[in-house]
Amino acid sequence: MKFQLPNNFYRLKLFISYTDSSRPLFLENVPMRCLTQFLSVAAVGAVLISGTALANETVNVGVCVSWPGYAMLEVARQKALIPGYDLNITIFEDPLGGHSALAAGQIDVYGCTAEYVPVAVESGLNVSNVAYLNPSYGVDHIILAPGIKPEDLKGKKVSAPQAYIGHLLMGLWLDSKGIAPGDVEWVNLNADEAVGPMLSGDLSAAYMYEPWISKVLEAMPGAESVVNTTDPDMLKTGIFMDSMYMNKTFIAERRTAALAILKAEWEGRGYWHANVEETNQLMADFLKWPVDDINYVIGTNGKSLEGGIYMFDFDEAARTCGVLEGEPPFGLPNGSMAGSEELTNDWWIKLGLMKNKVDVSKGIDCSLMGDLVATGYRQSFSAK
Repeated sequence: MKFQLPNNFYRLKLFISYTDSSRPLFLENVPMRCLTQFLSVAAVGAVLISGTALANETVNVGVCVSWPGYAMLEVARQKALIPGYDLNITIFEDPLGGHSALAAGQIDVYGCTAEYVPVAVESGLNVSNVAYLNPSYGVDHIILAPGIKPEDLKGKKVSAPQAYIGHLLMGLWLDSKGIAPGDVEWVNLNADEAVGPMLSGDLSAAYMYEPWISKVLEAMPGAESVVNTTDPDMLKTGIFMDSMYMNKTFIAERRTAALAILKAEWEGRGYWHANVEETNQLMADFLKWPVDDINYVIGTNGKSLEGGIYMFDFDEAARTCGVLEGEPPFGLPNGSMAGSEELTNDWWIKLGLMKNKVDVSKGIDCSLMGDLVATGYRQSFSAK
């Protein structure tokens, strides 16, 4: 006689190993209701046997400099938006030092600017850019000294921090005025370091951001900002970006954690959008900034601030990766990340930082963004 199982039975075979026994327990043809009850009891028993609950998994996160664009994982951490994980977040205040720590596996995840990808590929570093986070939306400026016109700059001193976005902005702007990189004398200074030389007349042009722009313009009547990253030609390059990097071994061996981190970035942004005042204060406390400075960079409308940064929602970032249909903002094409990094590579060669073209795809991994899209994860928000 053939026995027919009822529809509410499933032919299952489970292997369960106990800490106090090497003998396995096999279950077959168990009602799903009973099986569920059994597994619940077994799970509780496992905790009781071990004497402790399962610990959260730790992920080490680096932030290259104190900057609101890199603070969303701290929002996710404080607001418990990444269950099952503890985030150990370190602010480096040293972009290259943080990149070195990421490549060495001392940290798993790193927030920094996007222009490092070609350099990392050429150096064979074990890192990937996994997402664009937000473009500069007017933070970065070129300031021209009083009485200086663009055509006067040949042979003059101009300052920008080498191998950073200011270097690129200065190069692109000079190129737009018909001035080649070799036509000027470059001085490797960050914005705060350039204030004194500008005021003393030693520099003819300098890369700057606030509060240094205002200090120079107030102290030097006739000085002017000649270009910034709200310029449509600058925005559509896609190279003035903050990015999330990950160690490739971390992605390969702990992919579930990598996906959780990536999702938490945008969960933090969603919380910020819904609770701007509270979240801006949280960021101020974390970065040790006055909250007014946070407001000045990231805005108070839950999306963007002209003169600050434009926060990509998940859908916009996924489109720059080319894993979600639709066009990103600012004239960027779908899948623009690779093209932006190729342009950066070209400019590093022009500026003498690199010698060769590289395959930038070796430093980009959009598969994690694609996996989140495949799960149905979406996020789109506008200024309030």
